[in-house]
Amino acid sequence: MTSTGEGGLVAMIVQFLPFVAIFVLFYFLLIRPQQKRAKEHAALIAAVKRGDTIVLSSGLIGKVTRVEETEVNVEIAPSVNVRVVKSLIAEVRNRTAIAANDSKA
Repeated sequence: MTSTGEGGLVAMIVQFLPFVAIFVLFYFLLIRPQQKRAKEHAALIAAVKRGDTIVLSSGLIGKVTRVEETEVNVEIAPSVNVRVVKSLIAEVRNRTAIAANDSKA
């Protein structure tokens, strides 16, 4: 009868070490940056306000005319407004523009 003793424990640790290293590598190269981007996107969506020029994930560019809890109204052409789910906003381009229906006065 042989005992596993110290040699067996070290051998088992050496066998699992590559798996731990791969997981750590995946975490720092894939998981962590993705979480950071998701957090930044959530902050971007929360900060959208009337008058912002936005780019949707479909490529449409328009101005926000109304902001609701989960949706925004976007003017994509003169007198053409569409309702868009906030999560489809890919980018906010211009935060200082005046909304299409606002006057400068």
